[in-house]
Parts: sequence; C-alpha cells; structure tokens
Amino acid sequence: MMKKFSLKTGTILGLSMMFAAQTVFASPTLQEGSHGHDVLLLQKKLQAVGYSISSVDGVYGAETERAVTEFQRDNKIRITGIVNNATWRALQKAKKVKWGIDVPKPTPRKSNETLKSKGPLAPNNTPILARSKVGALLQTARSYIGVPYQFGGTTPKAFDCSGYLQYVFAKNGINIPRTADEQYKLGLRTKSSQQLVPGDLVFFTTYEAGASHCGIYLGEDKFIHASSSKGVRVDTLKDDYWAPRYLGGKHIVN
Repeated sequence: MMKKFSLKTGTILGLSMMFAAQTVFASPTLQEGSHGHDVLLLQKKLQAVGYSISSVDGVYGAETERAVTEFQRDNKIRITGIVNNATWRALQKAKKVKWGIDVPKPTPRKSNETLKSKGPLAPNNTPILARSKVGALLQTARSYIGVPYQFGGTTPKAFDCSGYLQYVFAKNGINIPRTADEQYKLGLRTKSSQQLVPGDLVFFTTYEAGASHCGIYLGEDKFIHASSSKGVRVDTLKDDYWAPRYLGGKHIVN
C-alpha cells in the first residue's frame, strides 16, 4: 500500500514539474505599452545581466524596448523589441554580469573627476578635428574599452554615449557639447557612411526620436561608443541592431 502511494505521489510530482516547466516557456508576451509585475521582473532581470534601465517602474516604455532589442541582438535572437518565449528563455539562462567574466575589467584610472576642456565650445556646422590629431584621438577612445555604461556618466568610472565622446575630445583639447542632440550639430552632414573618415561622428535614433546615441567612426564601417549593454566597445554600422537605427554621420575632420 505504501509502495503504491509513493509511486502515485511521484507521478503527481513529475507532472507538476512538467507543468511548471511548460509554464516558464509559456511566459507572457510583453511589448511597448505593457505594464505590471511581469514588466517589473523583466526590467530587474535586464539590469541584473548588464543592460541599463534608469527607471524600474513596471512600465514597458522606449527605454525598456531599447534594452530588450540590445539583449536580443547580443544573444542572436530575432530583433523585435517584443519579449516572446525565446527572449524569456534566454533571459533565464543569462548570467549576472561580473567583472573579468562577462565584460573586460577597465584599467584603473588615476582620477574619476569630470574632465572639461579649456577654451570655447567647438563651433557647429564646420570641421573641428585636425587630420593630424585623428590618430591620438582614436587611441584615447580605444583606451577606455571595457569601461561600463551608466546613464549620465561622464568619467572613466562609467560613461553614457555623449559623456564618453565629450571626455575623449576634452582629453585631446577639444570642447564639445554634453548631449548627443547637441553634438549632432557639429561638423558637416554626410549623405552616406561611405563619406565618413576615421574620427568623424556617427549618430543613431534609439530610445527617442532624433539623435539619441552617438559614437566615433573608426573606418571600415566600425565605430566605437559607450553601449548601454556592454559599456565602451567597438561595433559595426552593418549590425542588425544599429543599421536600421542609423541616423547619419557628421564629418568633423578637416
């Protein structure tokens, strides 16, 4: 009698575990406009695995959609900005970011103070970077690869995209505006990426309309930027995530 009860109990437990597993894979579909506890869990998980979200509020807005699309890109999931079963499964398997494991640990800096270049602000609508200084500027930009992203970050402790550009240019004696939309006013507009040269600026439309993300062009369709998912890194303009969001380049090298 006892043996039969154990067998039945085991069967029930097994079915319960199967149902629980199926429930995980039948996770709710979330997209822009969704709200509630499921969105809150999503935002916390994205933060835990290294994707920057400034407001964990249970509202699936443009910032959450941007983080989701970057996660999908990094995990080779079809980029839709919609959290489906495949995205939930990948999130469940994703590990919390740890220095030295998931991202390279940045080289320690002597100071984390905001660096501001002396002199007047660089003029708009004209080249501002001497060709002879391009090499030094790109070397400075590359020296911060691996520094993590933080919204509002302006130091080697953590950068956001425009804070990173401002810091790199200041290190090379050029004072540029703080925000991406103001930086987009620099230089001369290009008709295509083929007109860009190393040292020029590239801009993207991400969480809001207009220039909301920026980077420095390296040549051969590559650019360096402070990514909200992996910090300062090199990406390509042909990337499935960046290509459809490319707003345009600004020629600043004279």
